[in-house]
Amino acid sequence: MDNIGNISVVIPTYNRRQTIGRSIDSVLNQTLFPSEIIVVDDGSTDETSDYIQSNFPSIRLLQQPNKGVSAARNMGIRSADGNWITLLDSDDEWFPEKLEKQVMALSQNPDIKFCHTEEIWFRNGVRVNQMKKHQKYGGHIFNKCLDMCRISPSSVLFHQSILDDVGYFDKDLKVCEDYDLWLRITAKFPVLYIDEPLIKKYGGHADQLSKVKDGIESHRIKVLEKLIMQQFTSGQINAMLKMLIEKLTIFSIGAQKRGKIKAYNTSKKRINELSVMV
Repeated sequence: MDNIGNISVVIPTYNRRQTIGRSIDSVLNQTLFPSEIIVVDDGSTDETSDYIQSNFPSIRLLQQPNKGVSAARNMGIRSADGNWITLLDSDDEWFPEKLEKQVMALSQNPDIKFCHTEEIWFRNGVRVNQMKKHQKYGGHIFNKCLDMCRISPSSVLFHQSILDDVGYFDKDLKVCEDYDLWLRITAKFPVLYIDEPLIKKYGGHADQLSKVKDGIESHRIKVLEKLIMQQFTSGQINAMLKMLIEKLTIFSIGAQKRGKIKAYNTSKKRINELSVMV
């Protein structure tokens, strides 16, 4: 395994001038310092770049027109000098021993190239408890990742070669881009899970990507529709088909209740088409 100390931190940001300082400080306060910190400003209009240049001059600042979080992450990862990549959303925060504990765990499991951790959630400044359905796992967890995104981007540390194998974040996905990538990764690679909260994840603000008017499930359906057309094992495709049918069924019931007849009929037709494939 390559030197795990060679770590690049990638922080994508868009109009997060008020929170990104907290995120960067949590990296600077790590007990194991990374090789570099890269901030990718995705076309912010709130003077985020000026703030970073004034307050954190040692950080590598990259700028691009607004293209979305996937394009920003990809730009940072491709520009990184480190072979190991860790991500941090610009409204989240790491505990001081986050990197050190991940490096230690990976050093003890040299065949694994992807690690994620438990997290603590805050919504509108108040700590909230996760529900049982949000449980996280380690090992070969593809099937466990089909229902929802079980890996937080801010918690991951992985070897860049994984993306050379499965591809990068899909820049065409504005929502569930992480769900999509984690499925492609867990379909091929085991993951290491540290069952200890090492990140603080903040929610409740209006610009969260998970707050979508058409519902998060419609975007998971879109991802599964895309992935069943790609190269997976027959068992993995069958598992995706079953989950897709389950999600479409829930979606169709909701559409019917809201009087969206066209969406209801379309989803029922798709369910019938998929059912013969399982």
